[in-house]
Amino acid sequence: MKVITLCGSTKFKKQFREAEATLTYQGNIVLSLGFFDQSENIILSKEQEVLFEQMHFRKIDMSDEIFVIDVDKYIGKSTRNEIEYAKRKDKVIRYYSETDLQPLLYAK
Repeated sequence: MKVITLCGSTKFKKQFREAEATLTYQGNIVLSLGFFDQSENIILSKEQEVLFEQMHFRKIDMSDEIFVIDVDKYIGKSTRNEIEYAKRKDKVIRYYSETDLQPLLYAK
């Protein structure tokens, strides 16, 4: 089993959830986000932003790889910092835009 941390813009909630479900279904332990401030219109203080950044770096530390949710190859500043951090930690880095990750089809 691999431990994979999802990284990317919080505006891509749908793609995060699809990747989380699919990667879990494939037998991986997936670390994701607790909430999606941009998608859910949650206002964060500067202190909270720093705390959540530190928490995400810790998730990367615990991971074998990161999976970057880069819809249309969009990578923002925070995600770029996470990628650089993962590189310094010698983590495998995969990109949503470069995979053929097929979302699970849920039964109705």
